[in-house]
Amino acid sequence: MPPLSGLTRRLVNDQLLNEDQAREAQAKAARSGKALVAQLVEDKLIAPVRLAEVASQEFGTPLLDLNSIEFDFNLVKGLNEKLLREQHALPLYKRGRKLYVALSDPTNLQALDEFKFATGLTTEAILVEEDKLAKAIGAALTQLQTASLGGDVELENLEVEGGEAEAEAGAEISEEDAPVIRYVNKVLIDAITRGASDIHFEPYEKKYRIRYRMDGELHEIASPPVQMAAKLAARLKVMARLDLAERRVPQDGRIKLKLSPVKAIDFRVSTCPTLWGEKIVMRILDSSSALLGIDALGYEPDQKALYLKALARPQGMILVTGPTGSGKTVSLYTGINILNTEDVNISTAEDPVEINLPGINQVNINPKVGLTFAAALRAFLRQDPDVIMVGEIRDLETAEIAVKAAQTGHLVLSTLHTNDAPQTLTRLLNMGVPAYNVASTVSLIIAQRLARKLCPLCKKPEDVPREELLREGFTPEQIDAPDFRLYKAVGCDQCNHGYKGRTGVYQVMPVSDAIARIIMEGGNAIEIADQARKEGIADLRQSALKKVRAGLIDLTEANRVTVE
Repeated sequence: MPPLSGLTRRLVNDQLLNEDQAREAQAKAARSGKALVAQLVEDKLIAPVRLAEVASQEFGTPLLDLNSIEFDFNLVKGLNEKLLREQHALPLYKRGRKLYVALSDPTNLQALDEFKFATGLTTEAILVEEDKLAKAIGAALTQLQTASLGGDVELENLEVEGGEAEAEAGAEISEEDAPVIRYVNKVLIDAITRGASDIHFEPYEKKYRIRYRMDGELHEIASPPVQMAAKLAARLKVMARLDLAERRVPQDGRIKLKLSPVKAIDFRVSTCPTLWGEKIVMRILDSSSALLGIDALGYEPDQKALYLKALARPQGMILVTGPTGSGKTVSLYTGINILNTEDVNISTAEDPVEINLPGINQVNINPKVGLTFAAALRAFLRQDPDVIMVGEIRDLETAEIAVKAAQTGHLVLSTLHTNDAPQTLTRLLNMGVPAYNVASTVSLIIAQRLARKLCPLCKKPEDVPREELLREGFTPEQIDAPDFRLYKAVGCDQCNHGYKGRTGVYQVMPVSDAIARIIMEGGNAIEIADQARKEGIADLRQSALKKVRAGLIDLTEANRVTVE
């Protein structure tokens, strides 16, 4: 039997593993060719964060929380994907001629040598948690693939799913319109590479404007000649297989753009007739956002634990609430993805299906033919479901069937449009759902907003008068803490006016016995909110201020997404 390595010996000495477990993990890692750290995490023998702490102490390598920094894609732009995959390491940041490389295994010195050879820089190891490193590498590989497509794809020959339908509809676009095709394809690829969520094509009397929504805000990126308006609209409608001749009523369609044999991007297309032509808005449906994992969404540890606990229950109802564009769909898909195993039957009713997830039975709502949320729910209940997701509870009929499903041994996930968690309960009561059914079936409510994160490269400390801090909601104890510091947005060439990326701000409220009692007694949202506060549930404002204190967002953003 081979001797224990330095790390496994330390784990045994610290009583985090017994000797048999340590030897078995060491042997499995040797047989599979995996790093020992990856094997220990895969076998769930020790939590990744605890393993990283022990490895840092044993080898004297500095430890960093990957969630606390913003990944700089420029560091991997020229690198080979194979290097990232095989070495299971990621360049984090550069200082002068030194490159700091994230590793989960401090003994992986070969990775440092490989990155040194590839970049010509000296390298130094930074230890990170195995699970977070794996996700970060996956995200970097996706960005690499997308960026390479932007430069390598022939813009005139991008393939759109449904080529026959496109050819039939495309009679109005002649060969001389190839520049229009190329221009539209370039706009779409540019939006993908820049991380936009929506593209707006807007005609006016004397101007045509194209805007991207990035990190929640619209930015004008092009203004082609107004004479191109009709041709651009025609090209987009051809791609979405819409009726070219119909310009008087709104239309909805979908585009699947095949960038390579293994990479495709979906767009949801909406047209609307305006005074000067058809405005077209495209939503970029990024399936990778549903696979980010719950750690990437911005939940606080206690909020994450409450969500996972509710997902582990065999029945009940989880409701996610917030305005349009607040990230409700990603929160729901993340939960569904956690539950998506081969022994669970999951069905979803959505309007429309935004992200295609293998292993899940997804239904597109179509009211024109009678396929409503309520009709889909009735069908699901006859199909032996374990988990049901309803895109939105809009009426009493849908609410009653969803409640019935939750009462008969199914886990139901859905959304509503309310301002916070307590108001969600009163909305159900106002719809006509009996108080007993609300109190007994709803297990968890998540209210959420999306806030723009400060760019870590250019954010600067901000001095705010004490009186204003108190008015904003900070307590004297927080203000007087030695580590209390606020930051403000500045702006650099790596971000959008001082912001880069977004994070969720949440109110995660379980329906406790006390809250259920208030519902049964006919209490209102204010009474429910008071009880939640007594139970230590942070509201949206408190959650936003916590992210301000952590330096993730600024006060301006906290005030934009929450009400004091």
